[in-house]
Amino acid sequence: MTALPLPADLPEASVNANAQVVLTKRYLQKGPDGEPMEDVRGLFWRVAAAIAGEEAKYDKSPFTVEDLARRFYGLMTDGRFLPNSPTLMNAGTPLGQLAACFVLPVGDSMEEIFDAVKYAALIHKSGGGTGFSFSRLRPKKSRVGSTGGVASGPVSFMRIFNTATEQVKQGGTRRGANMGILRVDHPDILEFITCKERENELTNFNISVALTERFMQAVEKGEDYALVNPRDGSVAGKQNAGEVFALLVRKAWESGDPGIVFIDRINRDNPTPALGAIESTNPCGEQPLLPYEACNLGSVNLSAFHDPSAPDGVDWAGLTDTVHLAVRFLDNVIDASRYPLPQITDMVHANRKIGLGLMGFADLLYLLRIPYDSTEALALAEKLMETMQAESRSASKTLAAERGPFPAYADSTFGKRNLGPYRNATTTTIAPTGTLSIIAGCSSGIEPLFALAFSRHVMDGEKLVESNPYFVDALKQAGAYSDSLMEEVTRKGSVAHIGLLPEELRDVFVTAMDIEPVWHLKMQAAFQKYTDNAVSKTVNLPNAATKEDIREIYWLAYELGCKGVTVYRDGCKTNQVLCTGDGTATPTQPKPQSKVRVRPDIVFGFTQKVKTGLGELYLTVNEVDGKPFEVFATIGKSGRSVTAKAEAIGRLVSLALRSGVDVADIVGQLKGIGGENPVFQKKGLLLSIPDAVSWVLENRYLQGQNIHDDTGNLVHPQCPDCGAELVFEEGCHVCKNCGYTKCG
Repeated sequence: MTALPLPADLPEASVNANAQVVLTKRYLQKGPDGEPMEDVRGLFWRVAAAIAGEEAKYDKSPFTVEDLARRFYGLMTDGRFLPNSPTLMNAGTPLGQLAACFVLPVGDSMEEIFDAVKYAALIHKSGGGTGFSFSRLRPKKSRVGSTGGVASGPVSFMRIFNTATEQVKQGGTRRGANMGILRVDHPDILEFITCKERENELTNFNISVALTERFMQAVEKGEDYALVNPRDGSVAGKQNAGEVFALLVRKAWESGDPGIVFIDRINRDNPTPALGAIESTNPCGEQPLLPYEACNLGSVNLSAFHDPSAPDGVDWAGLTDTVHLAVRFLDNVIDASRYPLPQITDMVHANRKIGLGLMGFADLLYLLRIPYDSTEALALAEKLMETMQAESRSASKTLAAERGPFPAYADSTFGKRNLGPYRNATTTTIAPTGTLSIIAGCSSGIEPLFALAFSRHVMDGEKLVESNPYFVDALKQAGAYSDSLMEEVTRKGSVAHIGLLPEELRDVFVTAMDIEPVWHLKMQAAFQKYTDNAVSKTVNLPNAATKEDIREIYWLAYELGCKGVTVYRDGCKTNQVLCTGDGTATPTQPKPQSKVRVRPDIVFGFTQKVKTGLGELYLTVNEVDGKPFEVFATIGKSGRSVTAKAEAIGRLVSLALRSGVDVADIVGQLKGIGGENPVFQKKGLLLSIPDAVSWVLENRYLQGQNIHDDTGNLVHPQCPDCGAELVFEEGCHVCKNCGYTKCG
């Protein structure tokens, strides 16, 4: 299909400075020299024209291709709607893979397992993430009939998937991410729940346990439940449901893993049960999918529909029009996308699932002066999502009249009850919008803001303060704005502790850690009530939260009708615990080392070149059993004092590593040490040689984990691309500075 030329009268695409950085780095098409071949206006026209071009296939369409392309262009450049990242990156390009996330089946044979590994590699290469259920695999130590050997179990094969992902993602513009799910009644469930308790295990996986109704009832009654061998359906033993639930809670308290999904509830909402049961979700958990399905997502920016003249401050007519146009956009994306496997093409075209979600909810609350943690906010959430679901289904009916229903409609739950016809088996999903919200200049998804103001490094050590514009406007309207106040807000991120501010401002302008966990969950449930698929949301907890707090959250998620839940206790990655023989938890304490470990004759490692203000640092890290064992730091010519300092740092770090000191503690000591020649580069601002050493160690061994400095304060993980602080929201670590996300 011939691409539409960029019209001379096309309006400019205006984005803020942060969005410009993200688009330039991650989205603009680049030439062989790595320089952009298009500007922001060209990007949005490329996408709009490619997606509108599919309209020519349908004779009953009320739009010409060019008219629709202009409407799609305005939809995106006005900040009202954005599709998922692969569509922005790949629409109108030779790759043409426009879907973000996929689910692949993992069968119980060596051929099926390694087919899934191969298929996942192809998906990751094309920019997608993958979800897997490992519940079909026979348990550990089962007999393998063909060889007479014994099976190694689901967790061992997950490590193979993890390694394959690690290799493929090295060359991609988006990093591969996986979701691993195991049913709670699988005989290997205890090994699965604890499979990420050691550092650097399964780093390319989010994991969730699929909880059944029967299991939850057994928890409530304090009963045992049956473990089922998936090979033949036989009972393979029993577990006490309360003990398993307690283990789930404890591991989530320690590290945030695993999450939980309510698999029976998910399948009750499966619109096409004739095509199979849903076993897994995409990497962030918001999109349950059948095997070989892909998700096609986009998000409406709610802050664009604030209307001060409306009775309740919301432009409902504008929102309705945008939803209808966005549904047409997403349905066209299905036709425009070139999927990496024919099985995926067939399944996607059979069901034509789309997932329209939202972002900018926290901003809208700020504009309306409604506290996030209030019944008024919950009521607005329900009304917004009820409107979006009703209008997206109406739009899907309109498309069905023009184009026909989705092919599997007749045997779907809609077809059986004569509710349609619909063009799409699902229409609503609330997906992560970490990078999209930066481009749109709004808050992420349905999450509260993580900070009202924060500083980011730009160049030569200079800091640029990013502040929420609605917060700044409110301060000025109240006559409370000052530079000293903004410095304090930037330091803390919140105003909850500033008693001199008007109470209304402190109530309205709350951040994620100001909000009681129960309100996070109530908000997720309010949106879930009118969402076809699921909701990406993190229940943020302070570091002092208890296991009982998490247990209450899990149970409330079950009672309120959520399809799953992710919790994250601030700093939990640093508080890994060991279990005593009776199963109780005791904090990990480094044991005194009686001697330094002896160096083996042969060790293997890597050398990384890092630019510092004092010259090129060459840092060699040798490993034993996959962990750092010794470090050699070389900079400049031998004999200079800086060379001696670098060598001394390397020797002392090596001594610490060989004495059993945890790498996180070493990073905590070195990170942030200032020097006379800081330098800014793509890795972020490196302050000194020790800071550079800490960056290499952290990036290699501690991605996504929190560490403490020598005062015991939390040092949050840094973005491996730009060095800014990562935040955990919508089930994933994301960078608000450059758009990096650990989940793809």
